[in-house]
Amino acid sequence: MIDRRIIKNFDYTLLVVTLLIIAFGLIILSSATHATMTRDGDTLTYVKKQTLSIILGFIGMFIIIKADYSNFVKYSKFVYVVNIVLLVAVLVIGSLQNGAKSWIPLGPFYLQPAEFAKIAIIVTFAVYLTKREGQMNRFVDLIPTFIFFGLPLGLIMMQPDLGSGLVFIAIYFGMLFVGGARPRNLVILILIGALFVGGVLAGQLVFGMDGPLEKYQLDRLTIFVDPYKDPRGAGYHVIQSQVALGSGGVLGKGLYKGTQTQLNFLPEQRNDFIFSVVGEETGFVGASLLMLLFYIFVYRSIKIAMGAKDLMGSLLATGIVSMIVFHLLVNIGMAAGIMPITGIPLPFFSYGGSSMLANLLGVGILFNVYIRRQALTF
Repeated sequence: MIDRRIIKNFDYTLLVVTLLIIAFGLIILSSATHATMTRDGDTLTYVKKQTLSIILGFIGMFIIIKADYSNFVKYSKFVYVVNIVLLVAVLVIGSLQNGAKSWIPLGPFYLQPAEFAKIAIIVTFAVYLTKREGQMNRFVDLIPTFIFFGLPLGLIMMQPDLGSGLVFIAIYFGMLFVGGARPRNLVILILIGALFVGGVLAGQLVFGMDGPLEKYQLDRLTIFVDPYKDPRGAGYHVIQSQVALGSGGVLGKGLYKGTQTQLNFLPEQRNDFIFSVVGEETGFVGASLLMLLFYIFVYRSIKIAMGAKDLMGSLLATGIVSMIVFHLLVNIGMAAGIMPITGIPLPFFSYGGSSMLANLLGVGILFNVYIRRQALTF
């Protein structure tokens, strides 16, 4: 049973917009996989699996809602350790797919620990920063946070999963800013990081040195600048995505009628490039509607972060907002050809059980913070 106090204090706007995004996503996923015949001959296999993930996600969401987020402190160390164990486990027993060892096979399903690691690091880092409230003024105070974030981030990069690694960095800076770190120190940290990353990339690209990224990942990072330099290789994804988006026009070609999608010219159309399916089959109108829904989602989430009753609530909501916004910017930018291809899914839209579960757990955290923004009364 759900406490009627929770029902009374619920953010129904966020709930409705989340349901609308998910429903829209299932419709687009149905079209994106319509021409993909699975072994059992069922064209709805992916939709059914996604629906199961949604159901499990909502169950997890309501479990989180019922637990007061202030109690997260008790389980923070345990969550952090389990997170590390899973990230180590995927390196040992994980399945290699698309050049990355990021999935643990569980029968017909695959668990992607990096997706849940995002939620785990948000919860544990929120506890970490809350305990050190007012103690993040100096640059030296940030050094322990490098270790806190660096361990799971390093394990993720060993897979290698560049996309999830970048999401971790976005979460890190978003939460540090709200946690009291001085903007000047964050700017210095960003510059140091940019110089380090730039040096590593230059070493691999220019001098052929060994580095954390595979050759195909390096190609994806640079090819978006001029995809026609290698139209049948690294640039193929970007070109086909741009063709799909541009050919949709104002109203789109209609569901199940997009040529790039239905003829399988568009790669990864159920995952990384599902926004291109939206553009091709529902046009500018459908893409704009989706972006409006995401805008409302982000706006409500920011309001929740600003209206939280304490620092921990603000940090939790900020972590979720940072994660979702970064996913949106990079995924849509990827589809439009203005961002590097990093394998970051579109929240609540791209096919993937782990991603959907993690996102809905994140929504559960947002609801938790909103419901407890003030004392619950009967």
